[in-house]
Amino acid sequence: MSLKVRLARGGAKKRPYYRIVVADSRSPRDGRFIEKIGSYNPMLPKDHADRIQINEERVKHWLSVGATPTDRVQRFLANMGLAEKPAINEQPKKSAPSAKTLERIREREEKAAAAAEAAAEATEAAEGAEA
Repeated sequence: MSLKVRLARGGAKKRPYYRIVVADSRSPRDGRFIEKIGSYNPMLPKDHADRIQINEERVKHWLSVGATPTDRVQRFLANMGLAEKPAINEQPKKSAPSAKTLERIREREEKAAAAAEAAAEATEAAEGAEA
């Protein structure tokens, strides 16, 4: 049986409230769980003491038994010093501009730099001719 320490959503529509629970990985998100070990209220300010409440003793027990926390719960535990921070997943490069677009941008910048340089030389020449 694979155990997960995860969030189970509660609360009203647009007013979320989460229980931090230990559950079988096959059970539904808001369904059956083994034990409630804390709560998370995202509606409270980040510096509020009651925003995240976790029973540290029970978390240590379940982690020693082999339960794996989800990314969000692992972040909470890392802030409390009970686990290491989760690795940041690499973002997809699909939205990055293509090589051809980057080449066009580079050409535009070079033209703009050349035009600015020519304008500076022209003003210097005009100042030199007046003197």
